[in-house]
Amino acid sequence: MQLSQEDRITPQEKSSGTNGLAIIAIAVVALISAGGYYYLSSNDKSEEPQVITPVVVPDPLPEQPLETVANLPEPEPEVVEPAVVELPEVTPEPEAEPLPTLADSDAYIHQKTIDIADGMAIEPLLIEENVIRQFVVFVDNLAQGELARKVSPLKAPNNRFTVSDIANKTYVDPDSYHRYDLYADFLTSLNEEQLAKTYSELTPLLNEAFHELGYDSTSFDERVQEAIAVMLGAPIIEQPIELDGVSVNYQFVDPKLEALPDAQKLMVRMGPENARKIKAALRRLQKHLD
Repeated sequence: MQLSQEDRITPQEKSSGTNGLAIIAIAVVALISAGGYYYLSSNDKSEEPQVITPVVVPDPLPEQPLETVANLPEPEPEVVEPAVVELPEVTPEPEAEPLPTLADSDAYIHQKTIDIADGMAIEPLLIEENVIRQFVVFVDNLAQGELARKVSPLKAPNNRFTVSDIANKTYVDPDSYHRYDLYADFLTSLNEEQLAKTYSELTPLLNEAFHELGYDSTSFDERVQEAIAVMLGAPIIEQPIELDGVSVNYQFVDPKLEALPDAQKLMVRMGPENARKIKAALRRLQKHLD
């Protein structure tokens, strides 16, 4: 059986997260007042000077004494209202919810996962105990190409794996691919930015669980990237996949498929459509986790 060309991984550029910058511009208006003045002059001229005899006119005496002080109302001071500058309302960021201890984090992680699912019926697939520790161990194994099924952060599909017998040969039944539709759709529907934010919030718990495994020179972030790279390296098979063996001991007839790491075999068993969905989602997540 011929394999289709393996899906190539396009190198991704690292992207740096940016915070919105609020810039408030305030305009100040200066009022300038200027005073006016007037100028009076006389240019009249006479050819000969005239002698004017002063005439003394006595001041008339008033019959009644005049009031020298007038009781006039004082003008009220002008009230100048201060200019009102409206500033945009600033909504304070909500305080981050304090993290529980690793031992008491199950309910917290369970709710976070439901929030990220945003209405998808993912709750029946979630495990209930030691979620963080099992997730870390699962990722650690996945980065090495292994599937640690006993510590999977999600429950296995309920539907049974089925095969088709054609011309005395056994093939993977395409209907079996739909067992993984919910998983692929869940990962595809995730908001990468929200997931990256939640991942950042949970980093202390993830690191604590990862260090419990005895790692000193490798970070959990590096382990996650390695696990994503393993999954992206899985081939996408369009042709019918022939099997050999019986029941749970089925093996791929094609030696190249049978030599794949277990983690990549899982991608093959999901079918080409689900594999494409998951790879596309993983590439988007990879950029936000860089």
